[in-house]
Amino acid sequence: MLAAFLTTLLFAISAICGHRTATQIGGVEANFWRACLATLFLALWANTLGHGFEGAAFPIFVFSGLAGIGLGDSGYFQALPRLGSRRTVLLTQCLTAPFAVVIEWGWLGTRLHAPALACITVILAGVAVALAPREHLKIAPRQMFVGISGAVVGALGGALGAVLSRKAYAVAHAAGEHPDPGTTGYQRVIGGAIALGVLLLAVKWRSARAHGSVLEAKSLQVSRDKWRRLWPWVVANSLAGQTVGVSCMQWALENTSAGIVTAVIATTPILLLPMTRLVDGERIGLRSTLGAMIAVAGVIGLTFSR
Repeated sequence: MLAAFLTTLLFAISAICGHRTATQIGGVEANFWRACLATLFLALWANTLGHGFEGAAFPIFVFSGLAGIGLGDSGYFQALPRLGSRRTVLLTQCLTAPFAVVIEWGWLGTRLHAPALACITVILAGVAVALAPREHLKIAPRQMFVGISGAVVGALGGALGAVLSRKAYAVAHAAGEHPDPGTTGYQRVIGGAIALGVLLLAVKWRSARAHGSVLEAKSLQVSRDKWRRLWPWVVANSLAGQTVGVSCMQWALENTSAGIVTAVIATTPILLLPMTRLVDGERIGLRSTLGAMIAVAGVIGLTFSR
């Protein structure tokens, strides 16, 4: 549970940084560079102090990254600039937990007992109460549809990636192996980086064909100036989300059901409340406070129910 709590904190920080980068350079490119930096950071660990590419479960961890990072984060980053950080995290995390429960039960046969399911429901209800907007967002229907669709795809990919990691750990343990979280995070992010690289190439190729191959010096200078402002946010996003955050999530998934882990991580929007207050000036109302208390009560109940 401690690892799940740490993941929640790190993902909240990542959401703030990710919103900054996604609105400036687009969700696909922001996500790609986040994964590339995470691959570099985790490679330094895995290939020196960890186990690198070794392990019977290596292919499954790669597929976990393809689903969770390649598919899940692609949808997530498409939703961020359209719905905002709080609403994107709300939709994605609250849908990930029930998706994970259903997938893990249908594939691995993991069944959560009634008290755990009740606590998960309380957590998600509290998060929904805390983050539900009081007024309708003034977003064009197409933007809203793309944003919500991206959040749903992000939740489905995240849930599938978490369950695949659970399967990978089962295979590793059956082979007498106990890989460290940094190594499994590295193997997982490899799959994500490959998927995101292909996606970015497709997007950039289409953009180049649409606008021509000649780039003006002025546009290049604008791009350089933008990256000077954005690189600290990209690095912070990568460290908090795909490097340390994913490693903590892998640590949690080794011994805990994907449904429970993703339910705890669903409280990320609660931690976003004070962060968005400081960064974006969003007010924390009475309903948000009440919802946060409900979600925290659910997490406490979940901890004791185990």
